[in-house]
Amino acid sequence: MNAFYDILIVGAGHAGAQAAIALRQKKFEGTIGLVGNEKYPPYERPPLSKEYLAGEKPFDRILLRPESFWVEREIDLLTGRRVSKLDPVGKTVTLASDDEIGYGKLIWATGGSPRMLDCPGSQARNIHAVRSRADVDKIMAALPAVNKVVVVGGGYIGLEAAAVLTKLGKQITVVESLDRVLSRVAGEALSRFFEAEHRSHGVTIELDATVAGFETGEDGIASAVLLGDGRRLEADMFVVGIGIIPETGPLVAAGAATGNGVDVDQHCRTSLEDVYAIGDCAAHSNAFAEGAMIRLESVQNANDQAKVAAMDILGEDAEYDAVPWFWSNQYDLKLQTVGLSTGHDSYVVRGDPASRKFSVIYYRDGKVVALDCVNATKDYVQGRKAVVEGLNLDKDELVNTEIPIKEVGIH
Repeated sequence: MNAFYDILIVGAGHAGAQAAIALRQKKFEGTIGLVGNEKYPPYERPPLSKEYLAGEKPFDRILLRPESFWVEREIDLLTGRRVSKLDPVGKTVTLASDDEIGYGKLIWATGGSPRMLDCPGSQARNIHAVRSRADVDKIMAALPAVNKVVVVGGGYIGLEAAAVLTKLGKQITVVESLDRVLSRVAGEALSRFFEAEHRSHGVTIELDATVAGFETGEDGIASAVLLGDGRRLEADMFVVGIGIIPETGPLVAAGAATGNGVDVDQHCRTSLEDVYAIGDCAAHSNAFAEGAMIRLESVQNANDQAKVAAMDILGEDAEYDAVPWFWSNQYDLKLQTVGLSTGHDSYVVRGDPASRKFSVIYYRDGKVVALDCVNATKDYVQGRKAVVEGLNLDKDELVNTEIPIKEVGIH
């Protein structure tokens, strides 16, 4: 197959799909090709570790759009294909099949591949990631014969998987290498709350616990994880949720500026002419991280960057400056986050964590930089303004839940 598209999008996750949708919404009439390495149409990723794993949502209910949508809008879905090479001068990509596709503009939206452990036994067949439908389908197929599961990684993905597997009746142990769960994304108050919550549901949490290897048999099945302190945790299944590695190989080889992902400017342009990058793989200067170059792994970021890239391609004035937000569902808890708490120098807790409805408000240099809201949607909605405008909310008033956040005084 040798083809040409006015706009070729590589990566059919949230970012790539939204870019194609935004282009058609903006009345772009040229040809659009959407290349995905999975055989499925674009689908939602967050439910994989939640409702899909729990069996509460079938796959057709997590499709981003019905298959007919792409046909009607003349967006060519090139599924089951992987790009292996990019020629930014000749404006072509080469697929793993050696077919070439030409482009006028290229949007790179490949996200990342799950970061897996590299230690003895880590290739065992019952060690799973939670990144794609295929990953979760393997877990679900194996579950009937599984009793004990060790989850490696105490971030959002690991804890969400632990919550679902607990509800499915499995014995769960979470192994986290740092001294608290969610340590990279939240303050200690939130970490300790979620640790207590999981323990109350029977989950064992091992902190400051590194993985040295796995015990495996000749059948390629792991029977235990070996910790750095010499302990051995037996299990029937192991789930690894320790982040992703940005999929940027062809861009790096083509000379794009890269660091932690591929670097983009405020218009989502890479250093290569007519090549954009969006979503989990794109590192950008973020005003809510004091201008640091960061990657944001969230649906919100994928969608917002997709719209900016589409508008820039069409000659409209657009810059990425959206406030980051995230969410996580664990048991009957809904965590909503706005802003970035990394680098905070103080925080206050609004409400009583024991009531399972509270918020943690983070400050840096006297300004509110983020909120973590547990079952407190009103705080989340009203606190957004404080983050966007960098307000110095009165802490004494803020801890008084009788006063709505929108009425809290400003210093």
